[in-house]
Amino acid sequence: QVQLVESGGGLVQAGGSLRLSCAASGRTFSSYFMGWFRQAPGKEREFVAAISWSGSNTYYADSVKGRFAISRDNAKNTLYLRMNSLKPEDTAVYYCAARSTAAGDYKYWGQGTQVAVSS
Repeated sequence: QVQLVESGGGLVQAGGSLRLSCAASGRTFSSYFMGWFRQAPGKEREFVAAISWSGSNTYYADSVKGRFAISRDNAKNTLYLRMNSLKPEDTAVYYCAARSTAAGDYKYWGQGTQVAVSS
């Protein structure tokens, strides 16, 4: 089992940048395939980005490709999401999630961190 705590959200102007962090505790962080998701008001939760156990493979939603970068530091048990060129439509609660397998549902979720982008 792993516990996840996100941080780094806030209010930023369009075109600005933020870096989200997700601190993991419990079972060995490197044994989890990690992802970032977001949920805007009135919308369903959507996939943002994912990263493999070692960090060698990354995956992005088309809406954030080229602007966001997911990374992980297994020595620090931390997942990151660097967000550049932010747009008002990026406003959402951002969640990190973990799963043990390369496919299937994410089993563990953080509580979320709010990101608001003003125009």
